[in-house]
Amino acid sequence: MNLTNNEYRGRFAPSPSGQLHFGSLVAAISSYLQAKSQQGQWLLRIEDVDQTREVAGSASHILSTLDKLGFEWDGSIIYQSQQTARYAEYLQTLIDKDLIYACDCSRSKLKQNSSAAAIYPGNCRLKKHPLTSPHALRCRVSTESLFIKDQIQPAFSVNLQDDCGDFIIKRRDQFFAYQLAVVVDDHEQCITDIIRGADLLSSTPQQIYLQKQLGFSQPSYGHIPVAMHQTGLKLSKSHQDLALGHYNPLAVMQQALVFLNQSPPAELAHVSLSEFWQWAINNWHLSDIPRLAEKAFTLDIPFTDTL
Repeated sequence: MNLTNNEYRGRFAPSPSGQLHFGSLVAAISSYLQAKSQQGQWLLRIEDVDQTREVAGSASHILSTLDKLGFEWDGSIIYQSQQTARYAEYLQTLIDKDLIYACDCSRSKLKQNSSAAAIYPGNCRLKKHPLTSPHALRCRVSTESLFIKDQIQPAFSVNLQDDCGDFIIKRRDQFFAYQLAVVVDDHEQCITDIIRGADLLSSTPQQIYLQKQLGFSQPSYGHIPVAMHQTGLKLSKSHQDLALGHYNPLAVMQQALVFLNQSPPAELAHVSLSEFWQWAINNWHLSDIPRLAEKAFTLDIPFTDTL
């Protein structure tokens, strides 16, 4: 696909592991408003590569909810479960570059190594296991340092080997891992800008490394604060009481703008959907989003069954 130099292409990529919740809505709204305020395109992708986590019917429910909330996406919706042949092609590229090795380390085995909590210690780097099941496949990283410049969070530098370690590309159960799938999808969809939750900030170095190894262009990244429950837990699909179907749609979207520090007027919760989006696009300021990686938030909205 040929893009003009100034064309903006953003995306929202929920996983179908439950209904759309407030944390997902914040990510959807922020990516949508940034794209539309730049007169750009906003694409949808269902990240169902890990089918063990998929909840039946949740993908269609998410899409239906977005439609009822007035989101308008460009182009066809991509489903990761339908892209595995493309992932396999790019995996072979990495194999040809001698960046992939098989790993038979179990979680229990890794727990025996105190350094393995966050960084793989490289146990299988030199073992020469065959690149077939039942082994997982890891990508070998270099010792280079990457400088990560974010549109929202402070810039930081990481040493790939010391701070990230070799990471899984294809799992033992033969599902492709998130890191490869998302990098390939963003490339294939010509995504130029990614606005997503700060809980994915730690994945950015691995994704940039893969982009470099595969010869892909690097999108710009912006990581919004993660919405936290007052108890200190991340708002997620596991909190069924926070599914958006329980809330007045305009009120909850107005509260999402409050969370993003966009200073919406209270009456925005009582206008039409078109008026809401017109105000939100015209008054969107990415620079106003707080840098907090985590931000406690409580929805104070009456329950309704309007969605």
